[in-house]
Amino acid sequence: MDFSSFLTSLGTSFVIFLVLVLLFSWLSRKPGNAVVYYPNRILRGLDPNENGSGSRGPFGWIGEALSSTEEDVISSSGVDTAVYFVFLSTVLGILIISGLVLLPALLPVAVTDDRLHHLPTKIAQTKNYTVLDKLSMANIDDKSPRLWAFLLAVFVVSFVSYYLLWKAYNHVSALRANALLSPEVKPEQYAIIVRDIPPVPEGQTRKEQVDTYFKTIYPDTFYRSMVVTDNKEVDKLWQELEGYKKKLARAEAIYAESKRTGKPEGTRPTHKTGFLGLLGKKVDSIEFYNEKISELVPKLEAEQKSTLREKQLAAAVVFFTSRVVAASAAQSLHAQIVDKWTVIDAPEPRQLLWTNLKIKFFERQLRQYVVYVIVALTIFFYMIPIGLISAFTTLKNLKKLLPFLKSILDEDAVRTVLEAYLPQIALIVFLALLPKLLLFLSKTEGIPSQSHAVRAASGKYFYFSVLNVFIGVTIAGTLFSTFKELQKNPNSIISLLAGSIPENAPFFLTFVALKFFVGYGLELSRIVPLIIFHIKRKYLCKTEAEIKEAWLPGDLGYGTRVPGDLLVITIVLCYSVIAPLIIVFGVAYFGLGWLILRNQALKVYVPSYESYGRMWPHVFVRILAALILYQLTMLGYIGGKKFIFAPFLIVLPILSLIFGFVSHKKFYRSFHDTALEVVAHESKEIPNLEQVFRSFIPPSLNSEKIDDDQFEDALSQVSRTGSFV
Repeated sequence: MDFSSFLTSLGTSFVIFLVLVLLFSWLSRKPGNAVVYYPNRILRGLDPNENGSGSRGPFGWIGEALSSTEEDVISSSGVDTAVYFVFLSTVLGILIISGLVLLPALLPVAVTDDRLHHLPTKIAQTKNYTVLDKLSMANIDDKSPRLWAFLLAVFVVSFVSYYLLWKAYNHVSALRANALLSPEVKPEQYAIIVRDIPPVPEGQTRKEQVDTYFKTIYPDTFYRSMVVTDNKEVDKLWQELEGYKKKLARAEAIYAESKRTGKPEGTRPTHKTGFLGLLGKKVDSIEFYNEKISELVPKLEAEQKSTLREKQLAAAVVFFTSRVVAASAAQSLHAQIVDKWTVIDAPEPRQLLWTNLKIKFFERQLRQYVVYVIVALTIFFYMIPIGLISAFTTLKNLKKLLPFLKSILDEDAVRTVLEAYLPQIALIVFLALLPKLLLFLSKTEGIPSQSHAVRAASGKYFYFSVLNVFIGVTIAGTLFSTFKELQKNPNSIISLLAGSIPENAPFFLTFVALKFFVGYGLELSRIVPLIIFHIKRKYLCKTEAEIKEAWLPGDLGYGTRVPGDLLVITIVLCYSVIAPLIIVFGVAYFGLGWLILRNQALKVYVPSYESYGRMWPHVFVRILAALILYQLTMLGYIGGKKFIFAPFLIVLPILSLIFGFVSHKKFYRSFHDTALEVVAHESKEIPNLEQVFRSFIPPSLNSEKIDDDQFEDALSQVSRTGSFV
């Protein structure tokens, strides 16, 4: 990419960003769009205009975001979101402090050298060096004493990272503790998940087995248990019933609308009962759906009883009267054999992946290893097409592959736009296809909660992105462009790879700029959700429930957002010394991200779960992995410059591993387990344990019509009147 293409990419991205910001300012003022731009506030019962019209001006939202506190974020979007902002702030701090040292120190050292000027004309023309290369280590001669500045800069970035990461871990630990100290009653704090229950002894039911076991160990604090059941059939009936209820509400809304807009008696809606409502007998919709509901209700109730009585599995949720005992039980070894009576802490009821609770211990281990192999193969085989994308989407290679387009590609305007955007857009689109697969694979491991599955998928996506985007683009692009040279001299691969790293800096600069200008511009303006909402409201939604479903925003999407941010910090760290200018782009990415996402967290997104910061240790490990990759990259690159003092850098990866080990030992346990001193504080009110129990009942089993006496084997021995599981 030449310098004009780089400037074109940067300039057009900035113009797009400004246009999107102005669109946001205009569209967010319209009352009909409030549910798109302020759903968080609306759902919390707040007025979108509560902070005055100034907050809705072109730049008023910036002041509101900057003045918001961590407590504001927690009250609006939860602890997990506050921890995400700790991550953004930490990374931003690393880049700002590093930039203040590196930019004034390294740029003059690089630009005043003249290695590129003295290269043979043929090589210079082949490599197509630009102004950007003169501001990087590409302009430093081999064995030059100037390399000392770059070597010391690696130490500066590393020690700044250690200091800020340690502070962040301390801060997040305090955030988690304060959240768990809350006197509010949290149902999950009174429950544990029990898996790998042994076969039922003769003469006992599964319920009696679980109750007897835990009542023996916790005679004073055991409350009751809920045996996990196979809910496949009852879920199917429940979903079918809920679907007919929604259709009935829709049909009634259409009928009511016809009375207002047409004849006073209205027009009753009809539909055909065949394929997609296009074939079959024509029926009155309201009558048809009422009949279906009447048929399904007794079927569902019968299936609920059958499920609770006959489909009990080897897992349970056990409840205690004390949250200290529940926390202690979740950390204790209950059986001498590891694959019997496995106990873990309970997540929020809405997070539970019920179908995974029945999976046995060794099957979970096997599934985990199989998934790791599948992910490894996916990374490897995805590297091939991503490498081809990076190689084939260059203008030079497009001309070779598609010679009939040569006349078009030679046009200055076309050439500039294609060089500026084509490879980056192709890469971003290709990566967007992956997250759902990785989340599915994570759930397949047997993970018991949604937040844990998201963390696992996020980790896989990060390593995938780094190996394929950062390493894949660098290596594959180099090998493709220098294939003939490698055929003649295979031993030159190390020097070729070392020399290729600065050449890829413009690609990554543009990649980061595209993500923060266009990506965050779209995030703030919410153009796509706005268009989808208005189309649905006009043509598809008939009931208030359907309208609400159309504008519900979901959460921040940590499973893809966090690994995307981690990929950017990996790229910026690895190029921070080689091409220091990238630090400016990194600061812009994380600074703009902090500002815009702060606005979105306060006004838009609604958390779908709360794990009280459990994402942080996973984020910390991956930032550290990025730091080690950066240190190894610099060791190899400065070594490739034949600088005899490059081995000094060997100490840094070792220090990073020691730092990670110490941090893990000091902090991680409190994230894996709940500290007893934290939950020892009394609740604000005496917990309603029956309500705690009922919060864990799956929706498909939740019915007030079921009589306890009809299926006593599905009940705890200490059950209360009115409960049924």
